[in-house]
Order: sequence, then C-alpha cells, then structure tokens
Amino acid sequence: MRRILLVSTASCLALVVTAVAQRVQPPVHVDGWGKSVAEKAKDYKPGPAPKRNLSGIWEPADGWRAGVQANGARDFPSDRTHTLPFTPLGEQTWKSHHPGFGTTAVEIQYNNDPFNICDPIGMPRINLFNLRGVQIMQTPKQVVLLYQNSQVWRNIWMDGRELPKEFDEPRWYGYSVGKWTDDYTFVATTRGLDERTWIDNAGRPHSDQLTIEETFHRVNADITELTLTIDDPKMYTQKWVALDKFRLGLLPDTFDIREQLCSPSEAANYNTIQAGAIQK
Repeated sequence: MRRILLVSTASCLALVVTAVAQRVQPPVHVDGWGKSVAEKAKDYKPGPAPKRNLSGIWEPADGWRAGVQANGARDFPSDRTHTLPFTPLGEQTWKSHHPGFGTTAVEIQYNNDPFNICDPIGMPRINLFNLRGVQIMQTPKQVVLLYQNSQVWRNIWMDGRELPKEFDEPRWYGYSVGKWTDDYTFVATTRGLDERTWIDNAGRPHSDQLTIEETFHRVNADITELTLTIDDPKMYTQKWVALDKFRLGLLPDTFDIREQLCSPSEAANYNTIQAGAIQK
C-alpha cells in the first residue's frame, strides 16, 4: 500500500516552544584530510541494533547519519488531495472539519479544530502532526513514550494482557498493548479513543471503532522505522497506512527535549488578534 502523508506544513502557533531544539552532527574523526562533515559522515557505519530494545531519545530524521545532519523533519503535506477510502459518514464528517492551519485552513471564525483551543492533540495525531523529540523507556511490563509535543506520555502494556472488550471511558490517547514479534520489531495496538480528536491536521475523522497499529522496527543502532496503520470501519471502507517506515534517528542521551505546550491563554490571545485582523 502506498504511503499517505497526512500532516501540516505549518507549525501550530498556539504551541509555546522555548527554543529550537539543538542539532547533533554525526560523529566526525579528525583525519587531516580536510573533509566536510557530510563527507566524513558517509564513512560512518552504524552499529547493530540491540535486541528487543527501543530505549532512547528519538527524532524524525530522514537522512540521519547518511551524509547530512539530522534534518529534524517533522511536518508533512496535509491537504485534501489524498483520496482515502471514506464511507459516506466518513466523508461527511471530514468535510465538516475546518482546520486553522495548513493548506486546508479556513479563517479563524470558521475554524473548529479542537487542538486550536488546546484540547489534547490525541492519538494518532500526536505521531502525525508536529512530531518532534520522543523519549522511549522500557520496563519489563511497559514501553513508555514521552512526547515533546504537548509534554504527554503514552503507556504500551506488554505484560501479556489483552485489550478490553468494552471501553466505558474513552481516552485521548487510547489504551495500548504491544509485543515483540521478533528481536527487532515491536507491534502496538491502540483502541478506546475519544472521538473528539482528529486523525491528522487535515481533519480526517475517526470513530469509537478506530484501531491503530504501530510497528516499530529497529533497523540498526541509530534508526528505527515507524509504520502506522488506520482501521476504522465506521469511517473508512478499508485499512490505510498513514506512515510507512518513517525514519526516527537516535539522539545522544544528553539531548535536552525542550518544552512545547499548548497554552489556552496564548491560543485565546492569538485567536483574538486574528479575528481583529480579519474584521479590519
């Protein structure tokens, strides 16, 4: 199945980011030949992946340690040109969603994006919009993901439990269980998600029947590939892939993940300014 890219090219202006995250160059050895960093990086060979281990600080990084610096790729085209297998309800719901940012943005008074008023970004949008640093920690019973975006965390249980049959209390980030399918591949399944959240920044919807499958494949010591599949029979006629082997690069364990929070007061101030500008 072809890759469908879903996330906005615009940064969320309601987010308060204290500073741009520092970039870490690939290791460089002084050899006296005057090679550029990029040339030296081409000679770098990553070590083997540790078995059954995703621990570390990761950042989206297409090209990480492949001749260039980590480029920190975070945002992707998010428009209405990608045709998805909507059900009639799915298409109707999608067309009722009006984002405030990106290529499908509407004027502020018509925007109904829940994240624009600082409702939780939710899952899977936490992975599909403005993904930045994420720290992964493991215990014998859990994989825990700590996200820079919104300073939130997710728990993925891997103690053998099953997902609940019924969800009396929907969650913004769902209920997740996972397991290792081999020494380098971890698969997580998430259900029980709150219908108020959007799948992505273009407003693609989901229902209470949404199931998300995430596959984390540890390629080597430096790269993990993330594949994310959407299954929601109420909104879509078939499963579809939102991320296909999306590359995450390992950062040094001294990397400082900066604060990035949605502030209601900042969002309200921004919306007031924008509404005033439109009236003029």
